[in-house]
Amino acid sequence: MIDSSVVLYGQTLAYTFYCLAILLLMGWFGYKITREGKGGIIKDTLFYSFVSFLIVLGVSLHIVTYHTIPWASIDLNRAEIKSDKVFNITVEKHHFILPHEKMIIKCHEKALFKVTSNDLTYGFGLFRKDNSMVLQMQVVPGHLNDILWQFDKEGVYTIRSTEYSGPAGVDMTEKDAVVVLGEQAALK
Repeated sequence: MIDSSVVLYGQTLAYTFYCLAILLLMGWFGYKITREGKGGIIKDTLFYSFVSFLIVLGVSLHIVTYHTIPWASIDLNRAEIKSDKVFNITVEKHHFILPHEKMIIKCHEKALFKVTSNDLTYGFGLFRKDNSMVLQMQVVPGHLNDILWQFDKEGVYTIRSTEYSGPAGVDMTEKDAVVVLGEQAALK
């Protein structure tokens, strides 16, 4: 599975270039139609060719980047995938109740996080040490709230609520709650 930070970087570059191409089209079009005494010199064929190119480029970009999204294959094949670890987490009164102080996972294992809310709507997010998000989901009371994830790099992750649940929810953080062991550590 590709790390989500790599996907974000790649998509940022691709979509930035795509947006620049669109802005160039808009600027070119605006310049051509507002030139004094020079209205109507844009050839329909040229304009629609460029617009068609942008449409094909945009759709192609979505198709290509779809396969880089790390959770897509897991979500599409969820019925056939068995998790290696299941962690049942409860959220109540602005507090995460974890099954263990440290939830330990080995590299390349699939972990299923089943999160239940007993009162409000919360968020469940895993964050790296640099505060970038690995995954997140909304946790709604009375509904199945789970997320399956495969960790391919070792690391220590913090759980945070990613949904506003009132002023008391500001401090909903469990530091270093998920530990992913590297391949060498997992062999011991």
